[in-house]
Amino acid sequence: MARPTTAFVLILIGGILILINAVIFIYASTIAGEVVKKLNLTSMYPGIAEMVGTTLLVMGIIGLVFAVLVIIGSALVYSGVPGKVKAGSILGLVFGILSILIGGGFIIGPILALIGGILGLRWKPRSPPPAPTPAPTTATPQV
Repeated sequence: MARPTTAFVLILIGGILILINAVIFIYASTIAGEVVKKLNLTSMYPGIAEMVGTTLLVMGIIGLVFAVLVIIGSALVYSGVPGKVKAGSILGLVFGILSILIGGGFIIGPILALIGGILGLRWKPRSPPPAPTPAPTTATPQV
């Protein structure tokens, strides 16, 4: 069975990059408060340490959800079933683009997911070869 392999690989790599970026945001949320406190910004802006940490955590969780959806889209594309390829391409395309809002995938991740999604939507399955026609049989006269 022919599969849209290039589309699958591009969407998968884009999803992995978005996932890595989301994990970095989640990790950064744990240390952001301490960094803000060491910079002594809490005296000028009370509550900023918690706000920065929470913002990074929320962005990381959203990125994590987007990454998982892009990776699920790549799995659907890999199936090679035309309906699933289309659905997976749309998933990769939409959530790859949405991940730009949270800085997902170091910018290259969404671009790869976008290109893979377009390739998946343009993919056409190979048509099966035509069935061989049976040779005409000539009736032999019965004696």
